[in-house]
Amino acid sequence: SGKIFGKGFLKGSQGQLNFVPEHFTDFIFTVAGEEWGFLGTSLILFLYFILIWRIFIIIQSAKEDFAKLIASGIMIMFLFHIFVNIGMTMGIMPVTGIPLPFLSYGGSSLIVNLISIGLLLSIHIRREKFF
Repeated sequence: SGKIFGKGFLKGSQGQLNFVPEHFTDFIFTVAGEEWGFLGTSLILFLYFILIWRIFIIIQSAKEDFAKLIASGIMIMFLFHIFVNIGMTMGIMPVTGIPLPFLSYGGSSLIVNLISIGLLLSIHIRREKFF
């Protein structure tokens, strides 16, 4: 119902009137689509693409195998969360309760995502092999 430009921030009828279940956690992408429209959701997907692309660059630049495995696991975790949550929102995946990284309400998910980004930054800083 957001069409191209959306209805505006906090002006969506489906999310604000509680027609969408768990609209602040599991179905946050539907609220973003209704309030920000196609352009807003495209921007969200573009930002996730940049995140995954940068993680891929960190994987390629890491010299140690363990660092590559850690970064690959973090990239797969982000890809899985993004794919399942957006697929669940569109109705092509079952409703599972997996949060959308950095957007869904939830403290433990946000902490894990921030720790993962911290690990990636640490891997990127230590690109050289020490031994």
